[in-house]
Amino acid sequence: METQTGNNITEFLLIGFPTRLELQLVLFAVFLIIYLLTVIENVVIIITIKCNVKLHKPMYYLLSSLSFLEIWYVTVTVPNLLNTFLTQNNKISFFACMIQLYIFISLACTECVLLATMAFDRYIAICFPLLYPVIMNNTFCLQLTIGTWLLGFSVALVKAIFIFRLRFCGPNVINHFFCDISPVLNLACTDMTFTELVDFILAMIVIMIPLVMIIITYICILWTVVKMPNNLGRQKAFSTCVSHLTVVIIFYTTTLFIYARPKKAGPYNRNKLVTILYSIITPFLNPIIYCLRNKEVKQSIKRSLVTLHGMVLGTLMSSAAR
Repeated sequence: METQTGNNITEFLLIGFPTRLELQLVLFAVFLIIYLLTVIENVVIIITIKCNVKLHKPMYYLLSSLSFLEIWYVTVTVPNLLNTFLTQNNKISFFACMIQLYIFISLACTECVLLATMAFDRYIAICFPLLYPVIMNNTFCLQLTIGTWLLGFSVALVKAIFIFRLRFCGPNVINHFFCDISPVLNLACTDMTFTELVDFILAMIVIMIPLVMIIITYICILWTVVKMPNNLGRQKAFSTCVSHLTVVIIFYTTTLFIYARPKKAGPYNRNKLVTILYSIITPFLNPIIYCLRNKEVKQSIKRSLVTLHGMVLGTLMSSAAR
């Protein structure tokens, strides 16, 4: 296999969303607002969980890990897209492109495994409630989280190494708004059959195995919930799972469409729209979904806002008194 040393390409051109300048400014404002709200939402969740003792539980610890991941997920792609809208400079160096590709797929792989870990947490909590504090202790929860991130970044590293070793000799135009696997592979000028096969196998492993685990855990959860003697217990069990299941459905339907294909698709514009759903819209919606469906998180955020409001008022009043 030829290596990157024979490359004629030193930079790529990201097509992004080629439209009129007026529309690009509108898109800049829209994506900027979504990005800022996404970061703020997830930071609020992390701080709320950190500062409220009642939320120091494995479920919320994993949720804060997901929020931390989502912040980086949008930060890898959106700022560069905003810069393109504003400056019309759509160039990205070969090295920066490979780094962006690696970090993005690392976070995507990590999210797949993390969602499965969160499903496992709900499975233990509902199916084995008496053993839950013993099994999901702080040490094991920390080990699960670290293992999730290590696995995601390790799988992505293998995928990135095979892509990095390909030879790129032109054209250098990527029909996407960031360096993703499919559009980058479309530009390779060497035989990439083996690289595509490795990428597909790893994608199936990191996507399908966690997905199968999630499906199995929810089948077990459903079976346990159905056997519960009262409606109140069923409602409480379902309420802790609905948010996670909603996030899983949104994330996996779009991810499977893009990555779980044995042959890389052509650079169709519809792929960019689907990518926006799971790389920008989903991180924006996740905090809203979890907060709307979770009373503990909603109440904790309200208490934090009331406390913050009181502190601000107190500071203003003391300043005015001086």
